[in-house]
Amino acid sequence: MTSPFRRSVTEHQEIIKELVDQALGQPRSEKVELRNARGRQLAAAVKAPRSLPPWDNSQMDGYAVNTEDLDDDPLMVADAIAAGEEPPNLKLGYAAPIMTGAPIPCGANAVIPIESATPDAFPTATQIAAGITVQLPFGGIPGSFIRYKGSDIAEGETVLAAGARLGPTSLGILAGLGINEVTVTQRPSVLLLSTGDELVAPGQELKPGQIHDANTTLLSSALQAAGCTVTNVGVLDDSPEQFTTSLIEALSTGWLRYDLVISSGGISKGAFDVVKEVLTTYGISFGSVAMQPGGPQGSGTLALPGCDPVAFVAFPGNPVSAYVSYEIFLRPALAEHVGLAPRVLVEAVLSEPMESMPGKLQVRRGTYKDGTFTPLGGASSHLLAALAASNSVILIDEQATSLTAGQIVQTLVIGDGS
Repeated sequence: MTSPFRRSVTEHQEIIKELVDQALGQPRSEKVELRNARGRQLAAAVKAPRSLPPWDNSQMDGYAVNTEDLDDDPLMVADAIAAGEEPPNLKLGYAAPIMTGAPIPCGANAVIPIESATPDAFPTATQIAAGITVQLPFGGIPGSFIRYKGSDIAEGETVLAAGARLGPTSLGILAGLGINEVTVTQRPSVLLLSTGDELVAPGQELKPGQIHDANTTLLSSALQAAGCTVTNVGVLDDSPEQFTTSLIEALSTGWLRYDLVISSGGISKGAFDVVKEVLTTYGISFGSVAMQPGGPQGSGTLALPGCDPVAFVAFPGNPVSAYVSYEIFLRPALAEHVGLAPRVLVEAVLSEPMESMPGKLQVRRGTYKDGTFTPLGGASSHLLAALAASNSVILIDEQATSLTAGQIVQTLVIGDGS
């Protein structure tokens, strides 16, 4: 059993990062189809199996020509070239109607847009068969309105680097190259639990003294957005015996091996703080971090009887405290393992004066817009509505006791929490 710790925010960030680094270690990989790859992280670089475009093609609807033919005389019109077909060679003295994306025929070195032709509309097949001509502008620059093979990406070139997080645009280039399957890192597997006999699942009727469990949904959504696979066990009993039994059962049942266990609640100084009461015996340290909200914290390697050791991170039970703890401690530690972009820290002008409690880093919610931060709600850790309406938090130094309107503040932009 360890004594309660007292840590700075930086110290606890380093401890959580080390714990997560050890838990996730060398990433495991798996192959997935593109349709299931959004949000996944590439385990290896992807090289282009072919050039893109795969052949020279037209950038415009117009006429494929040899620029040496462009003089004062009209040109005979050859058969039209549509996208998706291989064209015949272009004869000297001819211009071939060509559609956007269609292959450039051998013998052509430019495309003249249809708007520059006289007449400025394509002839019918019957007119072409009858020997119709077209007048095109004198001269012309070789290469005009041609998209050359490999001008987007050349065969063998690296398309995406290892570690890239796959989004719509990166999936689009892979599909365009004909790639249907990619090797990605396996998602970190997280077991998520809440504690508190007062908690009931959303959708259930409340009895006197009960509240709905917000943390399971809040943290599960955040972890999934970060790229984790989350198993929710819901709210565990505040009885030490039942809590221990339920946690052992959750860790030892099923095929899934968990990389990380996250809990919320039961770690403060109350009479029924079951997480701290039970898990101090099994390798988890608890204490306080100089931050508000989110002071009570716990972490370590959990070694329950009959279970494999697993990294464990304990957050406080108030929803705002739990979420701030995730943003400040866990999300940064997960980021490099899942290809997650770090939150952006910007300077903003404070819209109104604020009071601050010294001795702790104050994390206050609000909105960031056009370089200005506007506070929402107070310092209390139960104000879910203010959290939901916020898109950022400011970090107030632990020495500060007050801030003035117009003061520059450090603002962490979190958006909608994804």
